[in-house]
Amino acid sequence: MVAAMAGFAVEDMFLKSVTAHIPLGQALLIFGLTGAAFFAIRAKRAGDTLLHPALLSRPLLLRSGFEVAGRLFYSLAIALTPLSTASAILQATPLVVVAGAALLFGERVGWRRWTAITLGFAGVLLILRPGAQGFTLLSLVTVAGMLGFAGRDLATRAAPPALSNRQLGVIGMAMLAIAGAVILSVTGGARLPDPTALAMLAGVIVFGIAGYNALTIAMRTGEVSVVTPFRYTRLVFAMILGIVVFQERPDALTLAGSALVVASGLYTLSRARRA
Repeated sequence: MVAAMAGFAVEDMFLKSVTAHIPLGQALLIFGLTGAAFFAIRAKRAGDTLLHPALLSRPLLLRSGFEVAGRLFYSLAIALTPLSTASAILQATPLVVVAGAALLFGERVGWRRWTAITLGFAGVLLILRPGAQGFTLLSLVTVAGMLGFAGRDLATRAAPPALSNRQLGVIGMAMLAIAGAVILSVTGGARLPDPTALAMLAGVIVFGIAGYNALTIAMRTGEVSVVTPFRYTRLVFAMILGIVVFQERPDALTLAGSALVVASGLYTLSRARRA
């Protein structure tokens, strides 16, 4: 899980950098198609059926829709807002998943976890600061991406277990390509990547595929309550990369909000494990 979070943070760094050379939609489209081809080759070698009937099940269709929304909005957030801020808001995803599981699936959530969830959302508000001078509507793009990923995780709970990690990889990367195509159809401006852009795209693809593969292995073979808290290491990697590569300087409220979100998430997960 730590390796997956490091891979995703580096992927985000390259994705944010490459948008200075080619449109974001074009980068996502190339990344998605390349990643889907990679997992499709692995699936065929393992004898998996690429067009499995489970792909048309309602949970998988919902999962795919949320995946597109999450990828689309979060990628826009990476390109248009500070990397450290976008990554901090993304850490609220487990809190939304717990709240959604209680409301949609009837899972029991006690008052302590509801309090932690509320405090976590207060941390998000500290980062966003609605009404403050530094707040922009672009900040809400990250929230939309976070909600998309939370919906994807909730839909995954109801997804058929018949699909392999490789098949899920094909689906996830295909949804990323669709998100890129949507952005590119709106913005246009596709162009031939220069050598620098190609090198950055290679970084996006290599670290993105490695992170996705590591995440799937962690969630399907490890004890979920043990490995899930290590998702928060992504914020540490993103903060370091944002400061070193993009010269970002998170202020005190952003750091305080990030700490509140992470602490609330860790407490919520620890209570769930005890239950």
